[in-house]
Amino acid sequence: MEGLQERFALATRALSKLHELAAKNEITEVERDALIKRFEFSFELLWKCAKAYLYEIEGIDAASPKKVIRASREAGLLDEEETRQALLMVDDRNLTTHTYDEEFADDLAHRIGMYDRLLGVWLHRMQEELKKEK
Repeated sequence: MEGLQERFALATRALSKLHELAAKNEITEVERDALIKRFEFSFELLWKCAKAYLYEIEGIDAASPKKVIRASREAGLLDEEETRQALLMVDDRNLTTHTYDEEFADDLAHRIGMYDRLLGVWLHRMQEELKKEK
């Protein structure tokens, strides 16, 4: 369980950094690129945190981001709409290598605000469920 707590701490710090930029109304091109990079590493930390949570707490072994998201839905960590958004988030994460495409980068930067909130909700629900376990 100590490893899971460390994962939660890392994910919390990453989401805090993501939120710093996602909460801004106007961002420069450099900030947009930093926002996308922060989204990438926040998403990676969070889905791996969820993977560990599901394995250690729920006994569910899911190996990929989409399987972890679907298993999170089954475990009650995400509702149907959040699951749909999270699956779209995976697709966007997989396309972040295309940030050289200005139109895609701008569109993604606008969606990251929604993803920032969703990642925060997902992490919070895991933390609340973990508190119940103790």
